[in-house]
Amino acid sequence: MKIAMAIGPGFEDLEHWAVYMRMAELGAQIVTVGARAGEVYTAKSGGLTAQADTTANTLQADELTALLIPGGWAPDKLRRDTALLELIRSMDAAGKLLGFICHAGWVAASAGIVRGRKAAGSLGIKDDMENAGAEWVDQPALRDGNIVWGRVVADIPAYNRLLAETLTGN
Repeated sequence: MKIAMAIGPGFEDLEHWAVYMRMAELGAQIVTVGARAGEVYTAKSGGLTAQADTTANTLQADELTALLIPGGWAPDKLRRDTALLELIRSMDAAGKLLGFICHAGWVAASAGIVRGRKAAGSLGIKDDMENAGAEWVDQPALRDGNIVWGRVVADIPAYNRLLAETLTGN
């Protein structure tokens, strides 16, 4: 199982690292994706960092089991990465698991994959998601087809459970 996790400057540290650790517990090979391979990004809290292993243009949907994106300030930059948006669209078309928590829904909206689907996230992106055609649902975590949504940091346990259930079938 190979999982990509996209990050950028100002990523939400808990939404990245708590999810990363849960995926590692499941035995996943995790590749961290950023704008530049080798770049170290600082979380919005200013404390934790994460280094990008690669860039989105080096990955193909058929080699990945899932692509997960944390919130924070990073999604505002990630949504401008055309290679990442194309990877998301390819993964969605292939029915591969996509996970978005908090502000990461912005990236899904920019990829054009939310219309007609249920979505959750930070209340701060509700209008953007609805304007992109999503049906907003205020719950800790939910799954609509191949997409798992998480609301905010406090909902990481529910988000992680749903990701794990989706990946393992349990």
